[in-house]
Amino acid sequence: MQEKFLRQITDFIFVENPPKRADLILIPGSGYPQIAEEAARLYKDGYAPLILPSGRYSILKGKFAGVWEKKELYGGDYETEWEFLKTVLIKNEVPLEKILKEDQATYTYENAIYSRAVIDQLRMKIKKAILCCMPCHARRALLYYQLLFPETEFLVCPAKESKITRDNWYLSEEGIETVLGEVERCGSQFHEILRHVKDSIEQSR
Repeated sequence: MQEKFLRQITDFIFVENPPKRADLILIPGSGYPQIAEEAARLYKDGYAPLILPSGRYSILKGKFAGVWEKKELYGGDYETEWEFLKTVLIKNEVPLEKILKEDQATYTYENAIYSRAVIDQLRMKIKKAILCCMPCHARRALLYYQLLFPETEFLVCPAKESKITRDNWYLSEEGIETVLGEVERCGSQFHEILRHVKDSIEQSR
């Protein structure tokens, strides 16, 4: 009983796909360098020719919240999440000209909205994209990006390094709070979006 219960939550939140050749790697804003490290690895392995990190800073903080892990490697003063993620990418051998820019988003939905705006402005057609995020952020990030890129096939390739994983999240208070917080946000943050979806469906009938 417990195993089935845990597996349903785990499979919902911790989305992960094997990487495949794609048109672009997308990174939602964060202070975790691991997501940019994973994006750099995928870029260097030839999975995509361009990377688009996104993010200004947290709407709750009103400023860049700081580097959350590996400060000894990536510590410094950054104005935006984009600037931080760009720095991590460059330190991991991604050329600057391969990094696109989005530095206005202040939460995950805006990461998707403004990343779409950048792609449209560049007149790019994204048939397949890789999404790099922290493991416990995978489902919510994927839902938002799928909403803004309905024509795109997404492959979620989360960071390999994380304190909270699909195998251990239920073994610590931090893991339980984090993962169940993501479950709650997947419900609470989609009310207005689903109302718009319902209205558009009704108008098209």
